[in-house]
Amino acid sequence: METLILDGQKLAWHKERVDAWLKGERIAPITIDCALTRCCSYRCVYCYGMLQANDEKKMTRDVIFRFLDDAAEIGVKAVSFVSDGESTCSPHFYDAVLRGKANGLDMAVGTNGVLLKEERLEEILPALTYIRFNMSAAEPNRYAQIHGCNERDFDQVCRIIRESVRIKKEKSLNVTIGLQMVFLPNFVDQVIPLAKLGKSLGVDYLIIKHCSDNEEGALGVDYLKYLDCVDVLKAAEGFSEGEYMVAVKWSKILSEGKRRYFSCFGPPFIMQFSGSGLVAPCGMLFNTKYAKYHIGNIAEKSFKEIFNSERYWEVLKLIASDQFDARSMCGTLCLQHKVNEFLWDLKHDKAMLETPLGQPPAHVNFI
Repeated sequence: METLILDGQKLAWHKERVDAWLKGERIAPITIDCALTRCCSYRCVYCYGMLQANDEKKMTRDVIFRFLDDAAEIGVKAVSFVSDGESTCSPHFYDAVLRGKANGLDMAVGTNGVLLKEERLEEILPALTYIRFNMSAAEPNRYAQIHGCNERDFDQVCRIIRESVRIKKEKSLNVTIGLQMVFLPNFVDQVIPLAKLGKSLGVDYLIIKHCSDNEEGALGVDYLKYLDCVDVLKAAEGFSEGEYMVAVKWSKILSEGKRRYFSCFGPPFIMQFSGSGLVAPCGMLFNTKYAKYHIGNIAEKSFKEIFNSERYWEVLKLIASDQFDARSMCGTLCLQHKVNEFLWDLKHDKAMLETPLGQPPAHVNFI
């Protein structure tokens, strides 16, 4: 667990790609964050997905496999099924995990876990670098309130997590099993119970992260109220022990929802696709109203064609230019935030790209 970076970025371990980008070369993403559908079995109160509606195409098995084949061919290193939909709702979920792994891609999953089939865990866990269960409460009634589901779903998810942990230990698998709490200040009553629950379930970590909001504040996140929760969050980290870690994404929790960079440099390294098949620079720009930043759809064209198109590079150039201001023209504290901070500093001679010493961190290709 000491090699797991949960609040930062890993570009230093991909120096050759950063150097190529600095020279103006066209590079393949290191990581692609995507979903296999926009459907979801929950209705979480903090869901950013409801702000990401766009024209949905059919994500068939052939479409998904073609994308995973293309990703491997062009040099993508990792694919995480984490985006604007619950990928376990797709009938092709298990096959997709196995196809990606067979292609040599590092594969990961973020899920609420309720639809995972116990009988297929032994099949997919060896193919995953990590599986992260999104769980923002440790009590059935609060779990149901926050996640927009039935109270009985809490026990079902806990069973799935325990079984995943059992399989990992029994088979000595390298997969990391974690919990993620999307934290809002009014969830503060669940922080300590969740830290305790994670330990009792036997997972590797609990990460407590901020909630993103769009540029209009549609979800009503008051970032200043996070400051009132610091003592409780620090207390939760105190439950870290042995092979179990509780970590808070302090850099975002304490940021007051602000960015210090203007241009968006991150998407060439870490792209996001919607569960609709839409290829866009990031999840903040999925909504149809941001169509000027939309690049294509993998249900209509192969990802290889899209990647090699002029449109792909025109859009990435636009968001990296002075015609785009990340402080006001997209949502807060996005997936690319830490990568953007580093690349901004690198471009402005406030950071250096040096080859790191020692062993690379865990999950190195999920940057």
